Amino acid sequence: MEQEQIFAHALFQVGPVVIRDTVVTTWVVMLGLWLGAWLLGRRLRAEPGLVQTAAEGGVVAIEDAVRQVLPHQMDRVLPFVMTLWIFLVVANLVGLVPGLHSPTRDPSATAALAVAVFLSVHWFGIRIQGLRAYLAHYLAPTPILLPFHIIGEITRTLALAVRLFGNMMSLELVALLLVWVAGLLVPIPILMLHVVEALVQAYIFGMLALIYIASAIQTRATAPAQASDSG
Repeated sequence: MEQEQIFAHALFQVGPVVIRDTVVTTWVVMLGLWLGAWLLGRRLRAEPGLVQTAAEGGVVAIEDAVRQVLPHQMDRVLPFVMTLWIFLVVANLVGLVPGLHSPTRDPSATAALAVAVFLSVHWFGIRIQGLRAYLAHYLAPTPILLPFHIIGEITRTLALAVRLFGNMMSLELVALLLVWVAGLLVPIPILMLHVVEALVQAYIFGMLALIYIASAIQTRATAPAQASDSG
């Protein structure tokens, strides 16, 4: 089993920039999602077929999940969370296609997703609560806790990246080992577990992102109210 079958490897180089298979696969996934959304949007019917029914069911399920966590800010947060969830599902499952590897097995890809979540948390917090009210949280209940708040923001971002990378890398390793040892037919039931685990990991990552965003919004929203009630 060659190392490049497991880890991301360079495909070609454009000047000083090295293009790895993770980048190519990620762009293929994004292009496929865009093309699928475009085709589905052009073929919407009042009486939906199987594909439209499945797509509408997925959208409703994501809307319900976001509504349960952020009922008053769902319209603002939904586009980001839904895009993140759909991308993760496809990116995690693309490794089942022969010749392709899931981009989320690469720590650089999971780190980029974690950074996107990190930035989105602060973006929504500032947009909804205002800069001063948002930053005031880091000084509550005492400014002494400011370093601990900062460390918490960094560590949970690292945890997001490492968790997704570790689980998806282990799935790729198990699949490759089974194919190498047992051939192509025996691992089929195990590959079904691969599908389940890939969906679970996408759900966990997206739900954690939603919870982080909700905490950035709701803690700043409730703080002024609690202060006024105590006064």
